[in-house]
Amino acid sequence: MLKVYRENKLMKNILVLCRGNSCRSQIAHGYLNYFAFKKAKVYSAGIETHGVNPRAIAAMQEDGIDIKTHTSNLIAEYKHIDFDYIISVCDHVKSHCSIRFSSSAVRIHQHFRDPSAVKGNNRKIHEAFEVTRLGIKHFCRAFVKQYL
Repeated sequence: MLKVYRENKLMKNILVLCRGNSCRSQIAHGYLNYFAFKKAKVYSAGIETHGVNPRAIAAMQEDGIDIKTHTSNLIAEYKHIDFDYIISVCDHVKSHCSIRFSSSAVRIHQHFRDPSAVKGNNRKIHEAFEVTRLGIKHFCRAFVKQYL
């Protein structure tokens, strides 16, 4: 039992936040799970819930990462967890989040454009998801390298 406790203490708790917990935070959640492999427990949430966007699921599947079982959660569901890192991936959450977490959590903000807000034909929307996914992928890889 002691060994399990020590292993769990080494794992970091990471919360990724965006407005609706449907695209950007879900993509980051998927990449952080992948890059942090067994070094962290990753959660994602929003100040609203919009459901996981099917285009985000498809974009991640194109890169070999499965997020189709993810759920869209409200930030209040996780206020009892002691997070090591809280990452906001949109400016709206950075300025409108009223939930307070442990003061010891390292807060990191990196805004990514919301691909679900892009209007146009399917090609234009798909490109927006690819661009956002790639930016989040690079950010998550660098985060894991620096902090974990």
